[in-house]
Amino acid sequence: MSKKEMIIDLRNDSVTKPSIGMLEHMMLAKVGDDVLGEDPTVAELEKKVAGIFGHEAALFCPSGTMANQIAININTNPGEEMIVDRNSYIYLYEGGSTAFNSQVSMRSLEGDHGRMSPLDITENINPVDITYNRTTMIALEHTVTKGGGSLYDIDSMKQISQIAKENNIKMHLDGARVFNAIVKSGVDPTEIGSCFDTIMVCFSKGLGAPMGAALLGKKGTIARARRLRKVMGGGMRQVGYLAAAAIYALNKNIKRLDIDHKRANELANIFEDKGYIDNILAAGTNIVILSIDPKVSIHELLRDWNAKGIKALPYGKNEIRLVTHMDFNDDMLLKLRDSLV
Repeated sequence: MSKKEMIIDLRNDSVTKPSIGMLEHMMLAKVGDDVLGEDPTVAELEKKVAGIFGHEAALFCPSGTMANQIAININTNPGEEMIVDRNSYIYLYEGGSTAFNSQVSMRSLEGDHGRMSPLDITENINPVDITYNRTTMIALEHTVTKGGGSLYDIDSMKQISQIAKENNIKMHLDGARVFNAIVKSGVDPTEIGSCFDTIMVCFSKGLGAPMGAALLGKKGTIARARRLRKVMGGGMRQVGYLAAAAIYALNKNIKRLDIDHKRANELANIFEDKGYIDNILAAGTNIVILSIDPKVSIHELLRDWNAKGIKALPYGKNEIRLVTHMDFNDDMLLKLRDSLV
């Protein structure tokens, strides 16, 4: 494909297509009916991903949103409250499903690029009093999409986890890009796992699988989650082919995330001298958020990029988000650099 014909899609890291190796691995999968607990490849995936984080069990789900919402439902009761950052994905982008599915309110805090501090958390746990909602859950996002791929340091996670234990509060991690955080920080995933009662891990972002996420937790927790997945319409049949893609991704595509991080850094550098850029938010993983001069029309800018074969999304007022991934290569980076003015 010539540079002229090349399409550069930076809208999300979920736009990737399965590689030849992944497709071959999928076709070799042994399958069964997962609703009946008879799909051996799903069982293999669940055991593997739970072990990575030191958890007892896991549940393969169609999407990260479903896994997050199952976690909220099993960690809370109607009328209770969970603490989130106001820029968290759960708060902004899951379609109001927390209220719809679990009748739980969310207290949204103003953290640092999506990261809440231990002090933030402590000051916003409700007193035990019939007047107040009971605070029963804290949800962190790692990395934070809206924070330009920002990540928590492990000491903050451990401090927040200790605060939660002292107050009998459940901890959940929205880990849609947790492997980006692990590769960037070098922190052992079992250290992260020890901080949380439940963890959502997504396979269809930087890891390049066509779909799917897993919810991790204790055996009893995941047994409850399995029933709730069925209630939500998430029971799947011969889904081992897709579980095989996730296994391949875990085996082959974690270490290479560092390449996406380097390309995101180079991408940010390309925009440093552009007159229409007010600010660049990039935390060193695979997300770059561009703040555009208010005098410039984002829609006209994106229309011009699209005509050049560059796809990106508006991301809030006067912002554009760019996300690197395994289908964004060095040739595309060069074309983007040469195409933009």
